[in-house]
Amino acid sequence: MSLYGMMRTGGSGMNAQANRLGTVAENIANANTTGYKRASTEFSSLILPTSNGSYNSGGVETNVRYSISEQGPTTYTTNKTDMAINGGGFFIVSGTDGSNFLTRAGAFTPDGDGNLVNSAGYSLMGYEYQAGVDPTVVVNGFDGLTKVNLASDGLVAKGSTKGTMGATLNSADPVGKESTTSLSVFDSQGNSRLLDFVYEKTGPNAWTVEVRDRTTYSAGPPVVGRVGTQTLNFDASGNLTPATASVTTSAMNGLPGTGANLGALTIDLSNTKQLGAAFQGDGGKIDGSAPSKVKGYQIDKAGVVYVEYANGTLDPRYRVALASVQSPDNLVPQSGNVYSQGVDSGVIITGFAGSGDFGSIQSGALEGSNVDIANELTAMIESQRSYTANSKVFQTGADLLDVLVNLKR
Repeated sequence: MSLYGMMRTGGSGMNAQANRLGTVAENIANANTTGYKRASTEFSSLILPTSNGSYNSGGVETNVRYSISEQGPTTYTTNKTDMAINGGGFFIVSGTDGSNFLTRAGAFTPDGDGNLVNSAGYSLMGYEYQAGVDPTVVVNGFDGLTKVNLASDGLVAKGSTKGTMGATLNSADPVGKESTTSLSVFDSQGNSRLLDFVYEKTGPNAWTVEVRDRTTYSAGPPVVGRVGTQTLNFDASGNLTPATASVTTSAMNGLPGTGANLGALTIDLSNTKQLGAAFQGDGGKIDGSAPSKVKGYQIDKAGVVYVEYANGTLDPRYRVALASVQSPDNLVPQSGNVYSQGVDSGVIITGFAGSGDFGSIQSGALEGSNVDIANELTAMIESQRSYTANSKVFQTGADLLDVLVNLKR
């Protein structure tokens, strides 16, 4: 074994332990960083060829790994836009340059423009919400994503578009008997408007329902303000046949006095029955809202982001997108506690919480660091001792080399 080889081996050992101490220092520094994933240093031996009577000492190589797939502890907060992922998946965030990254750091708050950003300044990405429609899942791409923006100015109103109306019709009523109930709907400016639902018996097990705008209705002739009609038929048990029925009203534009519009409404009538009992309406339900201020925000476990108004109405705006990869531990860490796709991580697949390999989203909570301080301090002591031992090897080689150099003196 050459003395130079001995010193090289000692230097290799010190460098390896220095790398380990570096990961330990990083872990301890980020022990309280939201969503941080612990780094560890793995060692592998480096063998050099030897010959008879001469041994060439090798060295050691290091490889830094990140425990990205290891779940951190969940802590609860008072901020409803904070989010933690229980299970697999990553939030998709966008940097100031428009580049997209993955992260588990879900401490999001609205910035001055209303965009949800985390503590590192990355904007949360999602899809604009469409009821009953899931955007197409994208493989190895982020098409269709937009920044989740919760900016709202002043009062907000939402016109009605759909609702339900049920009733119990009296089978003993004579043909031609009318019974009436009403439903309050909202026009495009949030004004309340009453629609009357008039049920008329036309024969055994047969009825018609006529929807009238109470303000403008006139029996005529000509008839004015009748905005929709539907025929209802019942079987011998008093159940609708077919089992589903609805009525779509005609739109009313430029309403007198306000100039607002009331769009076409689709009203589900499936909860209508015919029984031997007095007529009774169920009150109905309708979407839309009167003018109201934004009170706050809510996020459900499926990642749907709602704006909450002072009148209690919840308006779904976005659905948070999640991403997954086949080998999350091989993602490439970047500054700001985010990750980019690596050569060995596999392709990025986007989806939604509660489906596939994606976990669920918990609002008002954060995923903490998965660093164990006790383990890190133990590793620090081990590396310190090993570094000292390797330095002794290097020092011994240097001392022997001095002896060799001084032989001639």
